[in-house]
Amino acid sequence: MKRLYTVIALLLVATMLLAACGGGSTPEPTTAPEPAPTTAPEPTAVPEPTATEAAAPAEPAATEAPAEAMGAFTCDAPIKIGLITDLTGGLAIYGTMAQRSFLLGMEYASGAAGEEMGDNAWSYKFGDCEVQVLVRDDKGSADETATLARELIEKDQVDMLVGTVSSGSTASLQEIAKENDVVLIAAPAAANDITGVNFNDHTFRVSRENYQDFINLCEYLTSEYDTFIQIAPDYSFGYGGAASARDACTKFGGTFVADDIFAPLDTSDFTPYMEQIADSGADAWIVTWAGGGFVPMFQSAKELGVLDSMGMGASYFDNKTMAAIFGPVADKMQGQASGILYHYTAPDNAINDWLVEQIKSRYGEPPDLFDADGMNAALMAIYSLAETGGDTSSAALIDAMEGLSFEGPKGLIEIRPEDHVAIQDMYIVKLTDLAAPDFAMFDLVTTTRPEPPCLLPEGQTDRCGDLPVGSLSGG
Repeated sequence: MKRLYTVIALLLVATMLLAACGGGSTPEPTTAPEPAPTTAPEPTAVPEPTATEAAAPAEPAATEAPAEAMGAFTCDAPIKIGLITDLTGGLAIYGTMAQRSFLLGMEYASGAAGEEMGDNAWSYKFGDCEVQVLVRDDKGSADETATLARELIEKDQVDMLVGTVSSGSTASLQEIAKENDVVLIAAPAAANDITGVNFNDHTFRVSRENYQDFINLCEYLTSEYDTFIQIAPDYSFGYGGAASARDACTKFGGTFVADDIFAPLDTSDFTPYMEQIADSGADAWIVTWAGGGFVPMFQSAKELGVLDSMGMGASYFDNKTMAAIFGPVADKMQGQASGILYHYTAPDNAINDWLVEQIKSRYGEPPDLFDADGMNAALMAIYSLAETGGDTSSAALIDAMEGLSFEGPKGLIEIRPEDHVAIQDMYIVKLTDLAAPDFAMFDLVTTTRPEPPCLLPEGQTDRCGDLPVGSLSGG
């Protein structure tokens, strides 16, 4: 049986699941500390972004946006889109990806480079209609996200919001958008709750949700292993991840041989937990984690021989963190396969080719984990406006977005009308060389298209229609 020695610094670092408070209300963000895996825990350091404001794309390279734009629409005044992301906070490595690729998505959609307006704003033309993008840095703070959202709506009069990296901040953004009758495109936050217990009809995903991570991962894991045990942090993020993993792996034929293990997020000594895992008799252990804790976890697992006797299941993440953290154990990971939401080498389509060429030429590196999400958010916004003919009312945009499908860097994106989840391709990749030039470290094993259950709260499950509700089996 093939071993999978993958270790997690969970892909959606930003995903802070919120504690469910019942009903359809939006709960306050959990008080658990916000994970910050954008900096690798000591002694390994991940490169930190140094920008203090939104970075404009470099001068357009030789390859421009396609000559044929997505289509023209009309407007009496400039249409304004407010993009909120983390450019200088703990998740800036991800927010920077979302910002640069959103602007490139606008360029691709309009067929021309945008005009910089100052104050972190850019202008794009669609026929006679001007679309302005106002970029704001929330510094990874939910309070700052809320302040910026209100300023964008009340002062700048934006017609649409996009953001943000942290799922806790995105929950605040959802509530504000709904209260002000403004549509929100959530990207790249991945917490299930965004289109689950916090669902409202003004919020649409373009990124995947955590459940899709585990469907993608578990379908592969269960082809390699029969029995599992898992560990997760002892707060809402961990509970949601563990429930998703248990449901998905069970659905595909796996068996969990013990209760899920929940450890405090600030755990520094994982010895007692690793002893439980080692004594479980499972073929593999699954990790849902975020932040620096995975380093002592991994060390404890190595010291107790868990990595020699059991496989390990988790999803791969961003290029720089992968190389920085796993370089010292590259020999153990070589040839191992796991899931990933996007790597620039996985999709095979003209839009992804364009994105790869533009980011390489302008930023000196290939696209990373959330660049496809950023571009897809821009494409979704423009396709929706084209569908409404430039009508920015929430009623028109909601009608256009429900059931919308469009091509992006990951291929076809389909917005599920029932719960506004974005159905999209995800990937199983095999790690071949952590030190490969341009982070070309993977070979594609297979492409999947996970269909998660409908997670709408009680009182709204009628919207789910024929979708399984609550779990993959509908139970």
